[in-house]
Amino acid sequence: MTNLLNRKILLASRPVGMPDESNFEFIEENVPELQDGEVLIRSLYLSVDPYMRGRMSDAKSYAKPYEVGQPFKGGVVGKVIESKNSRFEAGQYVDGLMEWAEYNVSDGGGLRRLNPELAPVTTALHVLGMPGLTAYFGLLYIGEPKEGETVVVSGASGAVGTVVGQIAKLKGCRVVGIAGGDDKCAYLTEELGFDAAINYKTADNLRKALKEACPNGVDVYFDNVGGTVSDAVMSLINFQSRTAICGQISQYNADKLPIGPRVAGQLLTTSSLMKGFIVSDYAQHNKEGITQLTQWVREGKIKYRETIVEGFDNTVDAFLGLFRGDNIGKQLVKVAEE
Repeated sequence: MTNLLNRKILLASRPVGMPDESNFEFIEENVPELQDGEVLIRSLYLSVDPYMRGRMSDAKSYAKPYEVGQPFKGGVVGKVIESKNSRFEAGQYVDGLMEWAEYNVSDGGGLRRLNPELAPVTTALHVLGMPGLTAYFGLLYIGEPKEGETVVVSGASGAVGTVVGQIAKLKGCRVVGIAGGDDKCAYLTEELGFDAAINYKTADNLRKALKEACPNGVDVYFDNVGGTVSDAVMSLINFQSRTAICGQISQYNADKLPIGPRVAGQLLTTSSLMKGFIVSDYAQHNKEGITQLTQWVREGKIKYRETIVEGFDNTVDAFLGLFRGDNIGKQLVKVAEE
């Protein structure tokens, strides 16, 4: 395979504020000869996720920053096209954390074999992968929703938020989603069964709209966005409410973090819990989460939508589109045919 040309996407520079195309660089290089124990994987689908914006910065965080001049890494579904590893055979589908590249060479560590007869392979990058597990653990392990309670989800039309809301409905809750578009809100209520959805971009008074949608207050808040949206939700929390902080996408491109309402007093007077988390905190429960999510998907109890951008050349634009609100459900890049 030494004559096989591979394209990769590198971090060219660290962005200030909103990233743009100048922060990315495409390069070409030959695929190296496989060594014993290695597999060659052709990328089929790349996952683009909001957390990657944080890794473009060198600020201290829960994940190591991307290095300038080095490839981006994220979730990839691919097909083994050559193997010198006894655990994998050519033709098998796999997923794992790999480079944004048309081909990846791996020693097999961290790769998961996929069975396309059980579910479409793309689901390994969302509802049956990291976003689905994020929703499952954040809602059930932190939110602990009880029948009859009100659950509010911000960023509700994304890969995580859509799963959170549907699990909450399965638990007998009233579910209110917050999203940025009438089409997204319609999807939540008409297709996924949310009880109400609020377009934060057009709501004249978000707190008032939330109060109308949550007449009994908010018992569980799954926070994907932070900022003024979360300020409005937190003003309505009930006694012993639970807030799971999953993401703060409204702040990811901020040059300077704004000062907002201080919620410590509300947490104190309502005896409430607010907990940040990342999916790896619950890695020991991954089998449980994947098993349950797979069952719900196969039974039709959890639905999903994919926004797929065609072509490796369009990977950067697909990533930037996350911050423009282009996607409903999971944003993917299709690199090659299955």
